[in-house]
Amino acid sequence: MKMTTEEAFVKTLQRHGIEHAFGIIGSAFMPISDLFPRAGITFWDCAHEGSGGMMADGYTRASGKMSMMIAQNGPGITNFVTAVKTAYWNHPPLLLVTPQAANKTIGMGGFQEVEQMKLFEDMVAYQEEVRDPSRVAEVLNRVILQAKRASAPAQINMPRDFWTQVIDIEIPEVVEFERPGGGETAIAKAAELLSQAKFPVILNGAGVVLAGAIPSTIKLAEKLAAPVCVGYQHNDAFPGSHPQFAGPLGYNGSKAGMELIAQADVVLCLGTRLNPFSTLPGYGIDYWPKDAAIIQVDINPDRIGLTKKVSVGIVGDAKKVAEALLDKIGEVSDESQRARLDTIAQTKSAWAQQLSSMDHEDDDPGTTWNERARKAKPDWMSPRMAWRAIQSALPREAIISSDIGNNCAIGNAYPSFEEGRKYLAPGLFGPCGYGLPSIIGAKIGCPDVPVVGFAGDGAFGIAVTELTAIGRPEWPAITMVVFRNYQWGAEKRNSTLWYDDNFVGTELDDGVSYAGIAQACGLQGVQARRMEELTAALEQAITDQMQHGKTTLIEALINQELGEPFRRDAMKKPVAVAGIDRADMRPQGV
Repeated sequence: MKMTTEEAFVKTLQRHGIEHAFGIIGSAFMPISDLFPRAGITFWDCAHEGSGGMMADGYTRASGKMSMMIAQNGPGITNFVTAVKTAYWNHPPLLLVTPQAANKTIGMGGFQEVEQMKLFEDMVAYQEEVRDPSRVAEVLNRVILQAKRASAPAQINMPRDFWTQVIDIEIPEVVEFERPGGGETAIAKAAELLSQAKFPVILNGAGVVLAGAIPSTIKLAEKLAAPVCVGYQHNDAFPGSHPQFAGPLGYNGSKAGMELIAQADVVLCLGTRLNPFSTLPGYGIDYWPKDAAIIQVDINPDRIGLTKKVSVGIVGDAKKVAEALLDKIGEVSDESQRARLDTIAQTKSAWAQQLSSMDHEDDDPGTTWNERARKAKPDWMSPRMAWRAIQSALPREAIISSDIGNNCAIGNAYPSFEEGRKYLAPGLFGPCGYGLPSIIGAKIGCPDVPVVGFAGDGAFGIAVTELTAIGRPEWPAITMVVFRNYQWGAEKRNSTLWYDDNFVGTELDDGVSYAGIAQACGLQGVQARRMEELTAALEQAITDQMQHGKTTLIEALINQELGEPFRRDAMKKPVAVAGIDRADMRPQGV
């Protein structure tokens, strides 16, 4: 069938049901963007490509539907780097379309030329460049399929001089492959270990959410009378109301989860790569069980045993493996099950009481910053007070996003969810500026669900330009909470602990009002200084979002208390040896 290369490209997108594209318009892909309205594809023209990529991330993670990011070749594409690497570790299947400089000038250092394949080679699960115009549909189809199979971004690189050519082509059919369910021997060994365990613990990761495996893990947990922990930033991988839910591990997570998994003799790690940061000690507890048998289940065999010593490795889809284990384990009549359930309940109750009474952050011995911060603003909320006020107003069905940073991290132990695809966090690449764009993408994907984004004021400054885009009538209404304490908190915490309060680059302009910027962009902007003000403001903002189509930015004004540092494992107090003296500075010649 004869058609143009851009028609072939768009028809392939349609065959895969890709309805949303995020980026900034550019001449390098105008032949296809011109067809988007007729094809039923919405192009969301954001303020910065990096944020556009995170919108795509949020859309796909919340909706489960694939989306794409696209921009002008060269600088437009380089702006996607952080978003693509973030998505790589967040595991949504995304299509990265990178229009390339024209073939006839490649290598001459022409306008907006850069090595776009090399740029993303360790940030995508698959990448391919179109070598001939007649192969555009074939290559695009393969890239999309690879993104779905790996549940990760995949890249198609398309020279811009391949557009507007007439080709004779057939649009390829979509061929879906069944995901593996684990090998028989591995499943049998894992079932045997779990059946005989005295204190089994289940650790759910992102793979449980992606596979729709939560119902199966509920049955498995109940059969084993096992507590269920979740990986760092995966609070939505098990229902928060379930009596066996123990909460998230890792930085500022659930102390109950840490205390329970420390008792395990068998840990079933389901749909998780066991990234190192997620199992770091917390609250002074080095909780990872050293002598437990570890069963690790992951769709990617390269990640099994990479960070922890495993007894059984299972390559497979989390849902299929969980169901296979349910069938294999059979009925368990362990007399210690009631005692385990009592232990779970008592440990959770003790932690809940402790968490509800934690109003302030402790200082390390020899430091006094948090004490001084409380005295400086005695009438302002602490970060934990703000999170408790937020919990009072958040609807149970809400999707939330979190940015990286001190105050968002302090909130790690607070939110819980009844189903998956509800908690969007920046993941282990840890970019600032994730909270706002990801929640915008989530709202596009789930327009009937209330959404609330969270960010510290430093991280929010990276994404603030999106306020200039989302006030337009075609953009959906969202709610954004910015923790305003006028500092880069995580790095300031490092400075208090290791650098004697030598605050280099940690202070923000206290003359800037993000609520004021929101108002200048035609949005609603409000401030809250006390817990009751924050709860009321959030309740009103969600009502305005859902009933009146209005976006609200809430500045939660909080004191400058700082939580546990991110990287006790990677930092130590410096020692002066040669010494540094300002007198050694030599002026440069002009």
